[in-house]
This record gives sequence, C-alpha cells and structure tokens, in this order.
Amino acid sequence: MQPVEQFAPRVLAWFDEHGRKNLPWQQNKTPYRVWISEIMLQQTQVTTVIPYYHKFMTSFPTVEALAAAQQDEVLAHWSGLGYYARARNMHKAAKMLVDEFDGEFPASLEAVCELPGIGRSTAAAILSISRGTQTAILDGNVKRVLARFHAVPTWPGEKKTEQAMWELAQAYMPSERCGDYTQAMMDLGATLCTRSKPQCLLCPVQDDCLGRRSEDPTQYPVRKPKKAIKPEKATQMLVMINSAGNILLEKRPATGIWGGLWSLPELASDESVYMHAEQRFVTKLSSVTPLSSFRHTFSHYHLDISPSLVSCDEVNLVAEGDKYQWFTLSQALALGLPAPVRKILENSDLV
Repeated sequence: MQPVEQFAPRVLAWFDEHGRKNLPWQQNKTPYRVWISEIMLQQTQVTTVIPYYHKFMTSFPTVEALAAAQQDEVLAHWSGLGYYARARNMHKAAKMLVDEFDGEFPASLEAVCELPGIGRSTAAAILSISRGTQTAILDGNVKRVLARFHAVPTWPGEKKTEQAMWELAQAYMPSERCGDYTQAMMDLGATLCTRSKPQCLLCPVQDDCLGRRSEDPTQYPVRKPKKAIKPEKATQMLVMINSAGNILLEKRPATGIWGGLWSLPELASDESVYMHAEQRFVTKLSSVTPLSSFRHTFSHYHLDISPSLVSCDEVNLVAEGDKYQWFTLSQALALGLPAPVRKILENSDLV
C-alpha cells in the first residue's frame, strides 16, 4: 500500500467547506477538553455524547476539578454512557496529571499513552487537535477511510494489517494544520465514508479510491471473522423498599461489569426471592411484586433481568460495612447506576 499524493490537501479543502466545526469540544481546544471528548466518543455516537459532555464539563471544568471529585460523582455523570472503565480510568488519569504533571498534559505521545485508558490513537488525537502535533490517529473512522481507499484485503484488526495502516496514517499526516487534518479524517469517516451507503460522489478523494472502483465499497474494511453466538445469562434484581420508602443499593466491586457503580441486589434466576432476601438480609418481607422482565445486551453476552419490587422491614447491614446503603429515590437516581438499574427505578411505581 503506497500513499497517494495530494491526499491530505484534498481532505483539508473538503474540511474547510464541509467539516464539522461547531461541536462543543471544538471550542477552546485545550488538551483536557479534547481528552474528555475523545474518551466519551469511544464506542458512543456524537449525538449521544453532546449532552453528557456539556454536563460533565460544567461539573468538572478543569483536570483539577475532576481529580478532586469522588469516583461516585464521576460515575454518576457517566451513567448511561456504558463502558464504565472509561470513566474510572479517566478519574485515575486526572489524579496522575495533577500529582505528577502539575495538571498539564505531557508533550510526548509516549508519555500521554502512559496515562490510564489512553491508547495510541486517543493520545495522538489529543496532541494533534489541541497542540497541532504531527501525530496520526487510527480510530474506527480513519481505519474505514484508509481501508476503503486502498481496498485493504485483510481485516484491519490483524497485527500486520494494522501496522501497515498506521504507517499509511502517519505518511498522510501533513506537517501543518495537523489538528484540522485529524478532525477532517474523523469527519470524513463519520459523515461520508460511512459503514453503509457511503456518499462516494461527495468524497474529496473519490478519484483515487480503490474501494469506489470495486463493485461494492462497503466490502471494505474486511469484516472481523464472526464469533460464536453470544451466550445468554439471567439474573433477578430486587428493588427493596423499607417502611420509610428508601431503596437498598449495593456497591459493586471496583472491577468487572459495572465496576464501582451502585446497583440493585441480585440473586440467581432460579432462587426464591423470599428465601434469599430473608436469609441474606435477616429481614421479613411484606410483599414481593414481579416487575416487567427485559434483556440487556453487553458486547459479549445477553443478560435477561427479572426485577421484583420488595417491601421489607429494616435490614441489618452492620456486617456488610459500606457495601449496602439506603437511598431515597432522588438520591439513587443521582448516583452512578448501570443503565438497566436506572431503567428499573425510573419505570417502576416508585416514580
């Protein structure tokens, strides 16, 4: 795969006329603001991210504010975005930036990559967009553009193919307007060179695109070999309400699914709610009302959730330390909650 001349100038000329320039993170492009947007945009659409970004930046306008916040507060602002390890790593990285770099992002790509949750492409985007550094990115949009432009015949996730595409990405990176070029490549993939129905006739590099010359440009990038069908799991969740109308929540372990979030107590799908709750919490249940079951899908399995509304006496939480706590409904909804738990609380008769 050999670079094509005038690729970057054509992309930049298109960006000047058609690129997106009014997104919230494109204003006052500091490394901190760009970093937050890049992490939020991983696995998440722009339209979904915008309101989260506004709220996050209002609460944590600086890296110092983010570092000083409690993890629960950070996770609460992330609730609904998914992939919560992003938020936990972001919080850790903020603390490192304050403690080790006086709140400033390091200047080198290698040093930025040492921060938790920041890989090579994200680090390059932060430096190129905020500081004009000549560091190429290779996110999903750029991979698609380059793989289609060069009709790359192998899956970009393969190590050899990915390395070749990194070399291409760096070869196309201009020496000037690096930040604009990075944004232009992301925009090109997001708005024209999309997964399905690419708008080839509007593309600034269509004349040299090998994917366009093929019968079907959407065959590129070559798709990842299919995995087996996703496994299915099932659980029950208990919405336990005491006489004061408070809800019992459980703090999940720091790692794993929904790590560090507050969730509803769970039990196996075949367990008795009465027996489990009375033995686990040493309490007497007044009533158990099944709520509507639903499926929540993760990247690697389906989870079928059967919630129940449980009225109970006070629960003995002494032996559990801080693992369980009672919250009012408004307090609970202000916490970092897994999306299905928030769905249960918002759609039950509690609201």
